[in-house]
Amino acid sequence: MATSVPSVLLLPVPTCTNMLVSPVERGDLLHCKPHFDHHPNVWGEYFLTFSPCTPSMLLNMKREAHVTKEQVRRMILECSSGPNLHIKLELIDTLERLCIDYHYEKEIDNVLRRVHEEEDDDSDNCYDLHTTALRFYLLRKHGYHASPDVFQRFRDEEGNFTCDDNNNGTRSMLSLYNAAHLRIHGEEILDDAIVFTRNYLQSVVKHLQSPMTDEVCSALRTPLFRRPRRVEARHYISVYDKLPTRNETILEFAKLDFGILQSLYCEELNILTMWWKELQLQDHLSFARDRMVEMHFWMLGVLFQPQYSYGRIMLTKLFIFVSIFDDIYDNYSTLEESKLFTEAIERWDEEAAEELPGYMKFFYKKVLTTIKSIETDLKLQGNKHVDYVKNLLIDATRCYYNEVKWRSEGADQAAATVEEHLKISVPSSCCMHIPVYAFISMGNDVTTDDAINWGIAYPKIITSSCIVGRLVNDIASHEREKGSSSSTVEACMREHGGITKEEAYAKLRELVEESWMDIAGECLRPAAAQAAPPLLEAVVNATRVLDFIYKDDQDAYTHPSSLKDTIHSIYILSV
Repeated sequence: MATSVPSVLLLPVPTCTNMLVSPVERGDLLHCKPHFDHHPNVWGEYFLTFSPCTPSMLLNMKREAHVTKEQVRRMILECSSGPNLHIKLELIDTLERLCIDYHYEKEIDNVLRRVHEEEDDDSDNCYDLHTTALRFYLLRKHGYHASPDVFQRFRDEEGNFTCDDNNNGTRSMLSLYNAAHLRIHGEEILDDAIVFTRNYLQSVVKHLQSPMTDEVCSALRTPLFRRPRRVEARHYISVYDKLPTRNETILEFAKLDFGILQSLYCEELNILTMWWKELQLQDHLSFARDRMVEMHFWMLGVLFQPQYSYGRIMLTKLFIFVSIFDDIYDNYSTLEESKLFTEAIERWDEEAAEELPGYMKFFYKKVLTTIKSIETDLKLQGNKHVDYVKNLLIDATRCYYNEVKWRSEGADQAAATVEEHLKISVPSSCCMHIPVYAFISMGNDVTTDDAINWGIAYPKIITSSCIVGRLVNDIASHEREKGSSSSTVEACMREHGGITKEEAYAKLRELVEESWMDIAGECLRPAAAQAAPPLLEAVVNATRVLDFIYKDDQDAYTHPSSLKDTIHSIYILSV
């Protein structure tokens, strides 16, 4: 078991001005509490009573969905045997953007395998830029090697990208823009394509009409490959509904499937809200962020499929605890208290609670009780990876403590480069724990012990995901933390001779882009032989959510009001 594991959610917390005061002097959180601007819970107990539909409505939706699902399956099979590449690609892209592709994984992979096996000969010259870009995008997204050289014939003598069909120029440039974001290192033509298409799209967006305006704005904010699946599904259902070329059967099935999953997600939140209410942790840890709904949304971004319902519940419980760990270690406990708590977690014994400060005792016992319950559930499911649950949580506390100790010794300020800083701050982000816990929850059919050990050992794809999370978090929290020396932003400013914070942000965003290139490269077959495609997808999904949570230099986890509309659209609003 590796001991240097990242400390999960990169959940920044407001600085406690009273951090070195003992629990007794603090009133043990029950009296004379220090002020924390922790942004109160937005949802309260809303999901204890809310349901998006009645049981009879849900039953009818499931009956209708069964029929339309098979109708769509027949469309895929008929399309796969046809000669028209454009139609095949458009169908697959539509299913994926509507997030109903998980019903047809084998059929879609069969189509793309045949597309990939077709030789890139002179016949490719009949494809327009949109079709060429869409083919490249889908093949790369599914792990197939595709050469960026196919875009050379769309460049003029000055290096600009052109397309023959002026009526669809914006669509073609948008497709190239999205495709180019699946670049790996050294693909200069895709680097150039991103710059060119971004400038093009920015110049035309004001002159477009809906739904193309929505599409371009969404892409400029977040390229298609990087968007969380359910967020994109909710967005694209409304876009697809406006397209004159839409297929009514596909649209109907997408809406039915969305409603069915929406009901399931709300049922999970009902269970979680009851669990959280019964824990009564807020009565003892009022300084900690109360983010049950936001945490479920986070974990939903990693595993959205209905078969992983228990996995989402499990992940939400675990990372609510990790979030509290983050608040304790970063903002409330003294160094000695952090050490005591870490040692108690390592002992994993209720008697160890007697060594803890009063405010930690109650929480510590609740952690042990909850983990025991999760382990029991997993054993009843026949899950062979139960032992990792406790060990990964122990590892998370070690990572937090290591960073606290590192900071207390002033080593963070001595870090000469961002690279040196990341050696400590990446493990203490706990971003590795999210996909690995997801691996565990996916069960024996998908996950092996070798795959879990592969994840714990920080393969390149997980390290890159952690770097993305750490950097976007540090950029988002930098102003709020008033230039904390623990930030990679400050390390970057020191490394480059006192550059401005804006210049440091720009340099760190370049590192984020490089990490996304690493992720794209690691997803290409046969990379990461120990990890099945669903496991790689979980890592990519975890990175997508990190990017979304910290988008536009905002920390939407700490400031949950910025997530309220998104959560409302996914859990409450009907399509």
